[in-house]
Amino acid sequence: MADTNTPVTRRGAGILVRLLVVVLVMVVGVGVVWLVRVAATPQAMPVEIPALEVQAAPVEPGSVVPAGTDAGVAQQPPPRPQAGASGADVLRTWAEKLAGPTGVPARALMAYGNAELVVRSTTPKCRLSWATLAGIGRIESNHGRYGGATLGEDGRPSKPIIGVPLDGSPGVKAISDTDGGMFDGDNQVDRAVGPMQFIPSTWKRWASDANLDGRGDPQQIDDAALAAGRYLCANGRDMGSAAGWWAGVFSYNNSVPYGQKVFGLADGYARTAA
Repeated sequence: MADTNTPVTRRGAGILVRLLVVVLVMVVGVGVVWLVRVAATPQAMPVEIPALEVQAAPVEPGSVVPAGTDAGVAQQPPPRPQAGASGADVLRTWAEKLAGPTGVPARALMAYGNAELVVRSTTPKCRLSWATLAGIGRIESNHGRYGGATLGEDGRPSKPIIGVPLDGSPGVKAISDTDGGMFDGDNQVDRAVGPMQFIPSTWKRWASDANLDGRGDPQQIDDAALAAGRYLCANGRDMGSAAGWWAGVFSYNNSVPYGQKVFGLADGYARTAA
């Protein structure tokens, strides 16, 4: 799912053209969105790289974890995992309260919070934080709003989020088709899909049904956030430790600036929620 490229930098007008080619390209699993391509006849959309809008935090990789690692989604009473639940509940109330201060859509916050709750109940030693998932979601698709999409109450973007073809062009890893175009509409090469940008082959391994509709859908943010959480916690990883947190984020995208940006976002979200 998640390793992208290893750029030297992601900012600076003088190298913007190079950034558009090299900076946020998928390498092994999940990658950053470049273009939206739909169905079997992809159409290019204006280039938009959400990560370019984010400042990298001045932290040394492996030295510290973001704030709020042990704070959890809510304190008393502890909410139950319930992605997509309607009506008044603790998770929804928590998300609606934080949406304004954080700038994250409440529906996306519900997905990140639900994923934390599920993972903490099944893999408590991982100590996954919703804020880390939110940081990744912001960089990968602006919380399901890439390319002018809106995130619906059903947790799906108003139009599919599908990345650039991984065809071996400059700065792009070559990944032959692994899904027959089932997820990405491309039966020649793979493309990253959904709000958390999964490569189809990685999605097959980590597919999750967080909204309990009977299927795992990488375009559905509850499913995608839970799959991302499970991926980050793979192999007994402790996302509450500095070494574990950075290893997890680098497994998503093996880039120091990427990790520093996720750190800054996660830290900011957690401090806002405190």
